[in-house]
Amino acid sequence: MNPLVVITGGTKGIGKALIERFLAGSFDVITCARNENDLFELKNEMKEKFSDTEVYFQKADLSLRTELNSFIAFIKSHERPVDVLINNTGVFIPGQVHNEEEGILEKTIETNLYSAYHLTRGVVEKMMARKKGYIFTICSTASIIAYPNGGSYCISKFALYGMTKVLREEMKPHGIKVTAVLPGATLTDSWQGTDLPAERFIDPKDVAETIWSAYSLSPRAVIEEILIRPQLGDLD
Repeated sequence: MNPLVVITGGTKGIGKALIERFLAGSFDVITCARNENDLFELKNEMKEKFSDTEVYFQKADLSLRTELNSFIAFIKSHERPVDVLINNTGVFIPGQVHNEEEGILEKTIETNLYSAYHLTRGVVEKMMARKKGYIFTICSTASIIAYPNGGSYCISKFALYGMTKVLREEMKPHGIKVTAVLPGATLTDSWQGTDLPAERFIDPKDVAETIWSAYSLSPRAVIEEILIRPQLGDLD
């Protein structure tokens, strides 16, 4: 039986690149997204490329606790150990603390932080029982640098980074690896409509390949943080 990875937000950007990379490494995948049509298209596309692996999916908005709980139940329904969890779901809404619309902070925190917190809690118990597993959390350079138009996004990513650091300490005695991934400007839907050339951004495949390389280390070592930026530096 193939090992199993759970990757949230799997139909676009970094999530899709991660799914393709782990399928190429002979993993089966469980994923979710808010658009069911995108999920069907993803499954069909990946099946053509990787016939010996499987993509399982459920439509879910992980900012909503009821749908998050349903996704956790969906993962458990497969009755298979989760070897790798990649918390990738996220939302970016530009703005500033003093003038953002009401509710932006709550929506951003629910999507970027609470989804990772609750999903990790839903999966990690069985990893602990097996004393085996790997958890990656997609943070951001906005987790360590405040941007003037980052607002609630920076707040949520700072918190997500903190959660990942705490989790790393908690999981050391249980044999579970934890890595915070901090990409800079990556060519995803967040930059849709930009006039900047693609070469100015990180390729999502580079993020996926870096995560795969970290996963591939021996059990004796862990890369605690991955900080990756465009060659010419980050964008404001």
